[in-house]
Amino acid sequence: MLKKLFVLTLSILPLSQLHAEQTEFATFKGAYMGQQTPGLNAEPFAPGIISTQGWELEGVFAPGMKEFYYTIDLAQGNKDKKFSPTVIGYKLENSKWRKFTQFPRSGEIVFSEDGNTMYMAEKYRERTTEGWSELKSLGPLIDKKEYGIMRLSVSNQGSYVFDDYKSNDLIRISKLVNGQRQAPEVMGKQINTGKWTAHPLIAPDESYIIWDSEREGGFGKSDLYISFKQDNGDWGKAINMGREVNSAESDFYASVTPDGKYILFNRTIDREKRDIDIYWSSAEIIERLREKHSNNDVTLTE
Repeated sequence: MLKKLFVLTLSILPLSQLHAEQTEFATFKGAYMGQQTPGLNAEPFAPGIISTQGWELEGVFAPGMKEFYYTIDLAQGNKDKKFSPTVIGYKLENSKWRKFTQFPRSGEIVFSEDGNTMYMAEKYRERTTEGWSELKSLGPLIDKKEYGIMRLSVSNQGSYVFDDYKSNDLIRISKLVNGQRQAPEVMGKQINTGKWTAHPLIAPDESYIIWDSEREGGFGKSDLYISFKQDNGDWGKAINMGREVNSAESDFYASVTPDGKYILFNRTIDREKRDIDIYWSSAEIIERLREKHSNNDVTLTE
């Protein structure tokens, strides 16, 4: 199963080379990790430094745009070590980006709007004066062994949207009503059609959801899709995000920068070598797709 392969078995550059790259990376200055920003056509993010010939996933900026996190495998290059997915965090200080934290990956990172809560699957961390707290549970309705959560995202209204690979790759939603957490429900066929459906991102204002899936009419393997919330509160049809973003390989795990300007996502570069990079493109594509598709068109895509 492709999604589980990404979670369990991929690899990255030797740690010694990573350290060398981090030293070089510390000289980068300015916004967006010192990178020249892309247009609509997706480009590698920080090529040769973050996106290398290895396993780099789940790039995400924290609110305020002064922290960047992504995931690597510290076991690469050592056959005696087990797969060791690890989150690396960089911080912008005195106009320079420097590594400031690392910790075991236990789920794909999504932030609350204020940046003080880091969600990681069915758990979360709280920001402290020294960094981040230990993992805490999101409660019995979410933290259940029957769910296979890779990513959980949160809206400003408190809705949780998460994937579940233990239940045929479904996406579920749990709403907050009058301060009470509701039991998760399976979302409609607009979202849950196709294979490998996973990694949902709900907009802070709940105006859209982005996820990835392999569907008929796509560009190759898993593509990124978006659904816009309609005036009547229903979710609109699944819209392929287009050739500017999607490729003949697997494109997955999208995040939107907190300033709303760019989309970051993963792309498989070489399946045999298990090479996955972080790409990014202008978030203008979201508004273009919103304008292009009728607000009342809720036709399902199969």
